[in-house]
Amino acid sequence: MTVGASALLLAACVNPSAKIATSLKGYGFQPAQSQCVGDRLEANLSIGQLQQLGRAAKASRQGDTTPGRLTISDFVRVSGQVQDPKVPLEVGKAAAACGLLTDPASPL
Repeated sequence: MTVGASALLLAACVNPSAKIATSLKGYGFQPAQSQCVGDRLEANLSIGQLQQLGRAAKASRQGDTTPGRLTISDFVRVSGQVQDPKVPLEVGKAAAACGLLTDPASPL
């Protein structure tokens, strides 16, 4: 998730929702679900929180043998590594609201 994580949230100050959605689609998530997650995270997290999430995602994917694959379970787990308790809460809420928790093993 090296390039994807950076693109996911690092440049969050310019249309964060679109950047999140683009990155999630790159991991195989459905476009509508990716946009839904992006919209919800942009609306409910600050730029700083989005950047922290991006850094945590990038760090978790270093050395990953399947860097092009990310599951919603991976994304929720990574969000729990952010020291701000609001981040994993909002990621979980976005995943549930956008229909991603019905099959947690499938890519986002």
